[in-house]
Amino acid sequence: MAEFTIRPAAPADGGFLADMVVEAANWRAGASRPRPVVLADARHAAYVSGWQRPADRGVVAVDADDRPVGAAWYRLFGADRPSMGFVATGVPELVIGVRPMWRAQGVGRALLRALADDARTDGYARLALSVDHDNFARDLYRSEGFAVVAADAGRVTMVRRLR
Repeated sequence: MAEFTIRPAAPADGGFLADMVVEAANWRAGASRPRPVVLADARHAAYVSGWQRPADRGVVAVDADDRPVGAAWYRLFGADRPSMGFVATGVPELVIGVRPMWRAQGVGRALLRALADDARTDGYARLALSVDHDNFARDLYRSEGFAVVAADAGRVTMVRRLR
């Protein structure tokens, strides 16, 4: 297992978080939607536009050479501008992305746990996320306490209670 550590995300990490949105959108083997195409979609761009707003919180996994390899973060969205996994005002939605060569090495789980701890410390009772029906990460989310609360043709919304 490769070595990595987790650190808080900073305002300067906005570009890397955008890269992780692209990784999350291209989770299927062989998927290759380019960064400009993914980020031109307002639903994806909303997760990183204007990073780091006051309520934004995130964590970044870095390798032994301090290079970022994955990130998880959350944002609050309003009912007037809901995100893909919006469940209610005041419930942050998380996004997670891990570079392909670092997947299945515990990075995603470590990021999820660190971010859930931060959300709990910040006083949130729940975290939400949206994921494709057939994304293998659903098993990770279930094992970390997320449960499906809504589904549509291609995605499910999952929530984890923190208290």
